[in-house]
Amino acid sequence: MAHFAKINNDKKVLTVLTLNNSDMINASGVEDELVGQQYLEKHNNWPAQMWIQTSYNTLGGKHKKGGTPLRGNYAGIGYTWDENNQIFWPEKPYTSWVKHISTASWKSPIGDAPALTEEQTAQNTANTHKWVYNWSEANQSWNIFNDKTS
Repeated sequence: MAHFAKINNDKKVLTVLTLNNSDMINASGVEDELVGQQYLEKHNNWPAQMWIQTSYNTLGGKHKKGGTPLRGNYAGIGYTWDENNQIFWPEKPYTSWVKHISTASWKSPIGDAPALTEEQTAQNTANTHKWVYNWSEANQSWNIFNDKTS
């Protein structure tokens, strides 16, 4: 099955539909996105160029099964299509975060959260604590806390 995102003029994903691979075969017998777009236009009354193929197995610029990633992330409703970078972007989590093209993800302005210490990791594994980092937009920093509620 192939997946196609239906986008609006603002490049927002409205829905994602599946399409039989046989419905996107060109005259040479090869799967072709353009053929799929034309099929969807005909059967859904939405312009062909507003259907963008997406891969169910792509997340963070990687293919889950080792194949070739397609368009950074599997498109979800509300995602934004970035035509220049050929990436579907989820909603920006914080105002200060920036696009990280190579991983098709949002990054804080100071980078990833620090790694947990060996002790914190051991406590998480033993289930005595649940140490996690959360982003503080106000302080522009990562804050660690124990999220163990039981």
